Amino acid sequence: MALIVHKYGGTSMGSTDRIRNVAKRVAKWVRAGHQMVVVPSAMSGETNRLLGLAKELSPASVTAEVNRELDMIAATGEQVSVGLLAIALQAEGVQAVSYTGWQVPVSTDSSHTKARIESIDDKRVRADLAAGKVVVIAGFQGIDANDNITTLGRGGSDTSAVAIAAAMKADECLIYTDVDGVYTTDPRIVPEARRLHTISFEEMLEMASLGSKILQIRSVEFAGKYKVPLRVLSSFTPWDIDINEEAKSGTLISFEEDENMEQAVVSGIAFNRDEAKVTLLGVPDKPGIAFQILGPVAEANIDIDVIIQNVSHDGKTDFSFTVHRNDYARTMELLQSTVGPATNAGKVVGDAKICKVSIVGIGMRSHVGVASKMFRALSEEGINIQMISTSEIKTSVVIDEKYMELAVRALHKAFDLDQDAVAA
Repeated sequence: MALIVHKYGGTSMGSTDRIRNVAKRVAKWVRAGHQMVVVPSAMSGETNRLLGLAKELSPASVTAEVNRELDMIAATGEQVSVGLLAIALQAEGVQAVSYTGWQVPVSTDSSHTKARIESIDDKRVRADLAAGKVVVIAGFQGIDANDNITTLGRGGSDTSAVAIAAAMKADECLIYTDVDGVYTTDPRIVPEARRLHTISFEEMLEMASLGSKILQIRSVEFAGKYKVPLRVLSSFTPWDIDINEEAKSGTLISFEEDENMEQAVVSGIAFNRDEAKVTLLGVPDKPGIAFQILGPVAEANIDIDVIIQNVSHDGKTDFSFTVHRNDYARTMELLQSTVGPATNAGKVVGDAKICKVSIVGIGMRSHVGVASKMFRALSEEGINIQMISTSEIKTSVVIDEKYMELAVRALHKAFDLDQDAVAA
């Protein structure tokens, strides 16, 4: 008997028919002898609907008090889901009980709308499992030290499921979603994209941070830290598919040292359209200038990604960095009104029509010439590279947004990612 955690996304819970199918699938795993904990998201569109209502009534400035109420509102979506799924399981003849995040309890910090899990008390859940029940726990939510309801940020149900699996030392955590695994890149851009049978936590973490929307990045961090075997698979396969076939489907996110890991140099191509670049021209090239520029940006709670400082010329240099496109206008205003004058910058310029394209692979550690192969492939397509960022297992380039799809296709082909387990 294994302890298995299933997580179902909003699309999987999108209607009573789909919830019924989820219940049938879970019941199949129960009848195969497994102990089951299920973490569902709110029904698709429900969280957006609830937050939309709040936005209509919200004051102009979002305060800590407003964020507390947003958590109170948003958490109700998952509360509906767990109750419906428990009823559907009972209709299948399976004993089931549902809990909200604060009934377990899932303890978090007090950062409303983006709380972080601190601990999980699994006594109640273990007692129910021992009694033969399926336990359905609301994802996305918890409770802080002052008994306030908190939520974990968009996609937080992934993190809830992985954290529960880690706390309970589950044998595996299965993330059911509307795609059937992790692909070498987005199949909508490259039809030849190939589903990976396995991918390392490190690679998945890079893919998630670089724009792949399959899993919330914090859930991958959690899984890697606590070594929770994680599998991404489709909730749209027939519920009565053979359980042994289902248990091996999708993509297993595992450990680098696993013998069965695919040994391609590059495992995938990630991209992110939501980037913008800002540049301060002619700033003094002196110690502390980077802090003078980036300190106020960080204080404004604006995340910075790629940074480049050019070679000094006549005591002046140009300083460029990228931010999320949603923060572009705010960043430009901050630089023009405060940072630019304070640093005696000659000019502030920006470009909101850029994107980031990245190659990712643990094989890059032990192979030379991977980055140059990337640059050659882009050069042959006439794509100019504006910025470059590297780590041990990834190389990212910032390019003009209009070339993004061309770049992804060219790189996918250059590294033979349409072929099974090929070393590029």
